[in-house]
Amino acid sequence: MTHFNTNQMETNLIKVYDATLLSSSKVYQINGTLCRYLGDTGTIQHPQYLFLPLPNQKKKVSFRLNRNKLMTRCYEVEGMTYNKPVVQDNSQQLQLF
Repeated sequence: MTHFNTNQMETNLIKVYDATLLSSSKVYQINGTLCRYLGDTGTIQHPQYLFLPLPNQKKKVSFRLNRNKLMTRCYEVEGMTYNKPVVQDNSQQLQLF
């Protein structure tokens, strides 16, 4: 089951310069790992940005980036979006058996 969509075969990476433009529906590449943005924590002076790798990535756990690391390591993957999986009650119970 695929949780992300791409509109083109070539992927263009767009450097993230503004943390206010981060979106949970976009896909980002950080250190070669495709991930989605979950939100931010921390203080105004020291914000932390939380990311979760997409399925089938080598990295499995969520991680945080500070503002400086975000500006140097984070790229938006153009044309790729993340869609939350739609789970129906029947299919969820069938998967348990």
